[in-house]
Amino acid sequence: MASRKRVLSGDNGAQNAAPSGSKRPRLPEGKRHVVALILARGGSKGIPLKNIKMLAGVPLIGWVLRAAVDSEMFDSVWVSTDHDQIEKVAKSWGARVHRRSAEVSRDSSTSLETIQEFVTLNPEVDVICNIQATSPCLHPFHLKGALEMMTLQGFDSVFSVVRRHQFRWQEVKKGSRKLTEPLNLDPAKRPRRQDWDGELCENGSFYFTTSQLVKEGILQGGKVSYYEMLPQYSVDIDVDIDWPVAEQRVLRYGYFGRDTPEVVRLMFCNVSGCLTEGRIFLSVSGEDMVSINTKDTAGIRMLQREDVEVVLLTSSEDPVSQSLADKLATRTGCQVLQVGAEPLDDLQPILKEKNLEWKDVAYIGNGQADVRCLNLAGLSAVPGDAPVVAINAAKYTCHERGGLGAVKEFCEHILLQKQKAKSQMEQEHIDRSSF
Repeated sequence: MASRKRVLSGDNGAQNAAPSGSKRPRLPEGKRHVVALILARGGSKGIPLKNIKMLAGVPLIGWVLRAAVDSEMFDSVWVSTDHDQIEKVAKSWGARVHRRSAEVSRDSSTSLETIQEFVTLNPEVDVICNIQATSPCLHPFHLKGALEMMTLQGFDSVFSVVRRHQFRWQEVKKGSRKLTEPLNLDPAKRPRRQDWDGELCENGSFYFTTSQLVKEGILQGGKVSYYEMLPQYSVDIDVDIDWPVAEQRVLRYGYFGRDTPEVVRLMFCNVSGCLTEGRIFLSVSGEDMVSINTKDTAGIRMLQREDVEVVLLTSSEDPVSQSLADKLATRTGCQVLQVGAEPLDDLQPILKEKNLEWKDVAYIGNGQADVRCLNLAGLSAVPGDAPVVAINAAKYTCHERGGLGAVKEFCEHILLQKQKAKSQMEQEHIDRSSF
């Protein structure tokens, strides 16, 4: 795949706050041991196991882990958890795991207490970046820019903020006769948005600090600064109602990896388990039948209208699919191709004939035989009920099950990536003054 060029002009970058406290000795950049630490307790009250709930085809914590790992700014990336399932997901995304003690896993436990325990157990660490698992629009360039403020500019703590244009008023308790008062404006001279710089608010995406400050019981101290992120990257998920809104934001502004969003020209779709739900219907006349969903055929037509060729794959070991090949071709307008136990062996010659590379291809499969193709394809997906081996190989896991709309969902995802690639080019010319 082509390497992904990260454009920094779309972010406001860092602004320096006034130093506070005594000046601390600055460690040489080359000798600092820098780690990323994501806190992910299993006992979320708002959304059960929120940190690993699927968001836009990726576990929530996977978004920040991918950004941290791909930034290549950390000696190691850690997840602090008390839950076996979260540990498994964390390791699958390249993180090391700190199994926190029961003392810092209570509802009343603070983030600082958990980080202090981590620092005590890892005395070699000099700088910690506490990344919030609920910030799925975090990008590597955010982390790189903030860390460079510590390693190159000598700050002791740097945290992320977002600019808000909101007028604040003093709260009045119910039953009180006191009148509310403005906190950050003169009502007689209300400024226009374009005439007001707004205010900087913590957005909770990340907090860089030194291990020394953590030992002293603070995360923001010494020589303090902030890193400003644009509003579209400031997504935080606290309650379930935030989920659909966050998902749409992530699909547009999330970090999908080092490579440019793929604009595919060909999609391979495994019929069994993807276009069908895996059931066989036995008729009185003795014919075997399967069903396909009109949602999925509509999704295929969406791709075809955008000049994406779709090829349906049937297995030589699946006689039911083969008996319906002609009908499938007629109904969908797709070529139906029979493949062997290793689909990759049959598909490589087709790509060569069409002068395509795997980065130009989308693939949706549902089993062990599809793993190699799922790994190679520029975009790949599995239905929501796929086996773990296939889920781990795919870049996207559908919400829908096979035969019940998964293919349509993936088709929409493919078209979204096409739009995303276009908007990414447009963001190179983004006007920051409009935010």
